[in-house]
Amino acid sequence: MGLNLDSRILALALARMVDALANSFLVVVLPLYIGSQIVSLPTFVGTTVQLGAVDFTLTVELLIGIVLSLFGFLNSFSQPFTGSLSDKTGRRTVFLLFGLGLVAIGSAGYLVFTDYLSILVMRALQGIGAAFTIPVTVALVNELSDEDERGGNFGLFNTFRLLGFGVGPIVAGVVISTGPYRIAGIDITGFDAAFLVAVVGALASFVLIALLIDDPERTENEAADDISIAVRDPDGSGLDPVFALGLATIVMALSIAMFAPLANVINTRLDQGTFLFSVQFGATVLANVVFQYPIGRLSDRYGRRPFLVGGFLLLLPTTLAQGFVRSSELMIIARFLQGVAVAAVFAPSLALAGDLAKEGQSGSTLSLLTMGFGLGVAFGTLFSGILVGFGFSVPFVAATVLGTIGLFLVYTQVGETVETSTPTPAGSD
Repeated sequence: MGLNLDSRILALALARMVDALANSFLVVVLPLYIGSQIVSLPTFVGTTVQLGAVDFTLTVELLIGIVLSLFGFLNSFSQPFTGSLSDKTGRRTVFLLFGLGLVAIGSAGYLVFTDYLSILVMRALQGIGAAFTIPVTVALVNELSDEDERGGNFGLFNTFRLLGFGVGPIVAGVVISTGPYRIAGIDITGFDAAFLVAVVGALASFVLIALLIDDPERTENEAADDISIAVRDPDGSGLDPVFALGLATIVMALSIAMFAPLANVINTRLDQGTFLFSVQFGATVLANVVFQYPIGRLSDRYGRRPFLVGGFLLLLPTTLAQGFVRSSELMIIARFLQGVAVAAVFAPSLALAGDLAKEGQSGSTLSLLTMGFGLGVAFGTLFSGILVGFGFSVPFVAATVLGTIGLFLVYTQVGETVETSTPTPAGSD
């Protein structure tokens, strides 16, 4: 099971690692920033409205959830369009650079604007920018991979990306907690320092891609004239397997996204500071970094489906536990095991979709999964801010219930795409 790795995959992975590190700063920083006294919030925050027989308070956590989910909604719903357009034009690099430029501009905007509405606009700009980068990068990985190396290549790519995403929150916690700073006679708050890191990261990724990535040789593709999504399996009576995987990816991503908007509530509940929350957030990503590549490689040999089913079986209890643990250490353990579950699902999912993608349709086919992940993050961050008003454990219970639907979809609708071999017993002919 040798590794024939294209150097362009390493270049893509490195560029995405730098960009992911910068973006993950914002996942941790923005909830803390909006919850601080720096940002001007709408006047209706803190008021209570009656929903039937239930009183519901419009909280800061809800505003945080809206900001984080806006990125996900714009990013996700735009990906089928950008993925299909990149298939038709074959212009991968231009899409990457344009998207990274928008992400950098949005990060710079946080340094200038301190009102909630402007923060919404900057996050929306970043969401559109991400829609130009995500489906293109996974399409390139797929196109540069042979079938028997696809799982490993996606695992390696996700390892680098998640390494940046996992390190970012920890560094962000340190940057914020040790601020303010005085550089060249200028006072810089911890928040401003974090936003500057995000800008530099996006620009560094821009430079890496401009220097190291070329568009692959254009082939005659079979991209459809429309971007319609196949819901039913044309060869059977169930759902299209890629569509089913997209739905399962939504609930998987939703389960891990519930955590971020609750930063202030979790810190209060567990009597901890920003650094420990950053470690807890990063624990899920760290587990992904450790397990993505080996699981991806194993799925090349033993098939995609066993890891998909096993991953969802582990996802359910590790998500539910987060709603009930009462110590920082147990929360770190629960988040780490949840990350193992996500690693078992994500790389094999991308590889399976890549197995099924027709020639020239990698961008549009794999965008169903990247769109699903973005939608899951968007719904997770939004619902988390809403449901926590009914009790701390409610978001995690709801995510667990939805996770059972993901398990059902994977078990009943997704078949195997990799031929596996059973070891021959000793002494057999």
